Amino acid sequence: AAAPGPPGPARTRPPQLSARFASSAGSGTEGPQRRVVVVRITSPFAWLRTRFYYLLIRLYFDHEFSIEEFTRGAKQAFSVVSKLLSQRKLDLLEELVSAEVLQVLKEKISLLPDSHRDALAADIDAIMYTTEGDVRIYYDDDGRKFVSILMCFWYLNGANLPDEVPGEAKVFQIVFGDENTKEKKHLLTANYEFQREFTEGAKPDWTITRIEHPRLLE
Repeated sequence: AAAPGPPGPARTRPPQLSARFASSAGSGTEGPQRRVVVVRITSPFAWLRTRFYYLLIRLYFDHEFSIEEFTRGAKQAFSVVSKLLSQRKLDLLEELVSAEVLQVLKEKISLLPDSHRDALAADIDAIMYTTEGDVRIYYDDDGRKFVSILMCFWYLNGANLPDEVPGEAKVFQIVFGDENTKEKKHLLTANYEFQREFTEGAKPDWTITRIEHPRLLE
C-alpha cells in the first residue's frame, strides 16, 4: 500500500538479497545448529548514490542525521507496525502511518486469510537483515521539503503458510537440538518507506508512506 505524494525521481527497485544456511555442530550438541546468513547484492553506484544523499541530508536538512540511528528506529517501527497489522489494530497506527496508506490497509487486511495475516508480524529479534533501498529528496508545488527512505527487511515467521509461497525467498527448516526437534519458519521480506517533512515549522516525525509485504499484502 502506498500513498500518493509529490512527484520525485523514479523509485529504484529494492536491493537484491540472497540467503544461505551456515551449519555447525558445536561441542556437546546432538545435531547441527543452523543460522541464517543473508548476503546483500548491490552495485557500487547505488551504494555511492545513497551515501551522497545522506551527505545532503546532513548538510541541508538535519546536521545530526545518522543512517545507523535511523535504521535502528526503522526496525523498531517495522516490528510495531507489522504486529499491529497482524492483530488488525489499525486504529493504533494513525500516528505512524499516513492516512492514505491506512485507508488502503483497512480494505486489504479485512480480506486476508488468517495465515497470511499472522505472517505479517515481525518480532524485533526475528529480523534477520535490514538495509536501505531508495532515498529521495524533493519539493512539492508549495515549496515544502521532503525526504523519504525506503527500508527493506528480511524476517523469520512461523505462520502456517504453504511450503511454497510465490515470491518468497525460501522456506527454512530451523533445527534446535537434534533432528527430531524441528521448527519450520518462513524467511519473508517487507518494504516500508519512511517520509519526513523538513519545511520550517513542520513536526520532526517520520511517517510510513508505503507498506509492502510481497505476496502477503500488496
